[in-house]
Amino acid sequence: MMKAVLIALPVLFYCLEQRFILGKEPLCQSHSSCSECIRSPGCAWCRQMDFLKPGESNERRCDSPEALKARRCKEDHVINPGEHPLTYVKNSDLSSDRENVVQLKPQNINITLRVGVPHEFKVEFKRAKGYPIDLYYLMDLSYSMKDDLEQIKTLGQKILKKLKDITETVRIGFGSFVDKEMLPYVSQVKSRRQNPCPNRIDTCQPAFSFKNVLPLTQNARDFEREVSKQKISGNLDAPEAGLDAIMQAVVCQDKIRWGDVTRILVYTSDDTFHMAGDGRLGGVFQPHNGQCHLSDQGSYNGKAYDYPSVGHVSRVLQDNNIQLIFAVTEDIYPAYKNLSSTLVLEQEGAPKELDVSYASTCKGNQADIEWKTKGECQNIKHEKITFQVRLNASACLKEPQTFRIKMQGINEEVKITVDTECHCNCGVPEKDSKHCNSSGTLSCGVCSCDEGYLGQRCECVQQSDADSTANMVASCRPDNSLLVCSEHGTCECGKCVCQGQFSGKFCECDDNSCEYRNGFLCNGKGRCKCGKCICSNNYTGSACDCSPRQDKCFNDKWLCSGQGKCNCNRCQCNPGFKGEHCSVLINDCMLLKDCVACHMEVGIPDTNVCAIRCLNATVSRLEGTHELHCTYQDTVSYDVKLGDDGKIVLQYADLPRSVDKTTLIISISVSGIILIGIIIIIIYRCLVELYDIREYQNFVKAQKQTEWKEVQNPLFKGATTTVYNPLHMKHDENEKELSEPII
Repeated sequence: MMKAVLIALPVLFYCLEQRFILGKEPLCQSHSSCSECIRSPGCAWCRQMDFLKPGESNERRCDSPEALKARRCKEDHVINPGEHPLTYVKNSDLSSDRENVVQLKPQNINITLRVGVPHEFKVEFKRAKGYPIDLYYLMDLSYSMKDDLEQIKTLGQKILKKLKDITETVRIGFGSFVDKEMLPYVSQVKSRRQNPCPNRIDTCQPAFSFKNVLPLTQNARDFEREVSKQKISGNLDAPEAGLDAIMQAVVCQDKIRWGDVTRILVYTSDDTFHMAGDGRLGGVFQPHNGQCHLSDQGSYNGKAYDYPSVGHVSRVLQDNNIQLIFAVTEDIYPAYKNLSSTLVLEQEGAPKELDVSYASTCKGNQADIEWKTKGECQNIKHEKITFQVRLNASACLKEPQTFRIKMQGINEEVKITVDTECHCNCGVPEKDSKHCNSSGTLSCGVCSCDEGYLGQRCECVQQSDADSTANMVASCRPDNSLLVCSEHGTCECGKCVCQGQFSGKFCECDDNSCEYRNGFLCNGKGRCKCGKCICSNNYTGSACDCSPRQDKCFNDKWLCSGQGKCNCNRCQCNPGFKGEHCSVLINDCMLLKDCVACHMEVGIPDTNVCAIRCLNATVSRLEGTHELHCTYQDTVSYDVKLGDDGKIVLQYADLPRSVDKTTLIISISVSGIILIGIIIIIIYRCLVELYDIREYQNFVKAQKQTEWKEVQNPLFKGATTTVYNPLHMKHDENEKELSEPII
């Protein structure tokens, strides 16, 4: 039996990606005008006239509200547009009253956004009790449904009965589908077309693409009668023309008789569906045009157009406001579950500058509310569902824009009109302002100079064409560069006024870009000038990290043990030495090997001939023989150390004579092996001899214990046979004799 699985199509809303996460303060990017400043998230504008210091650019007026107040901009002079209250044009309460059904709240709102600053509001949904429902039942009649046909018939009746418990006004219709009436989907053999069952025992009705068996009607008996009449059909391949059937059931509004109520389409099948492109196997190349092609008898053969795509079906479901429910077998549940997440409804008319995101608090996800580009709630009944909607403008709108949020299956919508605040309200501009040297117009604290005047307060007078703004700006550019004051300052009257830590003729020097040491610029022992540290107090190094002190270089009273230099209060050792104070020799045996060789050749210890090869070391020969740390040619041993005065000390002596250890070891080993072999042989011979003696003694003992009996062996048989004649036997008292023996 078929185990029907109902997959309610979730309510999904698609939106653009949000610009930043609410609760994380964005960084302010400074701008030179008030309007541009407030379009940057996190920025505010100070219109206070005496706010800027001499030479500062207008961009310094644009900063975070906290930074402006910290720089003593008065609070009433800070322009920082906040959130505007939401205006409800229509906000009727949710209602199930038949005369005034309201399932979506609010219905119409107006809102003004600041660019980059999100705003949230709630949308509530509750399905009205007793609201009229149109349900169209779409049944798969392919041969694979034979075992499930009776179950499918009763399923439709169960759905109808359940809907009547929800609302009194229910209209229900019925349609069925198989596949396109052509090869390779349906056999074209005449007998098989009339009876497409795979065996001759069963009787099937001819195959068809789609039939509108019963348009939507309030007569439940007509529905039950038509469903019970249905007979199984058959096709050649596993997939069916399900998308073809859905398309016709949706777009044929008049013939299906869809009403302006909640629209539900129930789809039943036990297999997958053909998609766009599969029609080419049958020679159909024309894409589906999304139009109604039902005949007057309510049938569709599907020979003229290819199967529709999933996206195409999704769009017509959205356009016609129809909610799709799948009743499928368990083994194909994943395929239709994926399809259900594809057939979704999007908001309509949202401008590209507006990002929309949703978070729902419906059953199943209250514990983990997360902002997503789509909101979904499954198994919606009569509980109230709240959607949190977030709007975020990524750019200014030229004029107010209106878009709609619609929910699938109902004909209601939320109308949203959005505008953006992108201009500062600084009052009426002041012409010929004294702040602008009476040569410009003051607006939002900034001077717009009259013709012939330049500068922050219009203090630069244009004497000639050479003093034009272009020429003055050109004098603020480095050679072969388009950057004015290296983008680190402003050009005023032909000269660069640098910002912050920048300096130089063209503001090309960053006085904050030097190296840091120990968390301080230039180690706190100098100042940074154009990217280089200028050290003080005799400190040296690229980051003034070389101290003039030498206390860490001393070992007792010697600086670096006399074998190095003190640099940055650290010893830099000469070649061949290492350690904190250069007191450790590196490979001491090799260091003065040539020195030992020289003295062995010359033979006089105190000669100056070997001074260069001995690195001016103090050399002495020890009397007698000694076995020191290093050896030379197995005849001389020597030791290299560092003296207290920092000089190298070399001592060498003859090695004690010794036998050849290798020969000795080999001789002892061979002798030992031979001796052990002889001992083993002797022991073996002794054991054998003892064994022989014991066996002989046992033999002698056995001989002595043996008793020999002088009787004829009964087993011995002689070479002659003696026979006695009883007639010639003589009996005597003392003896018996046999006479005349016969031999």
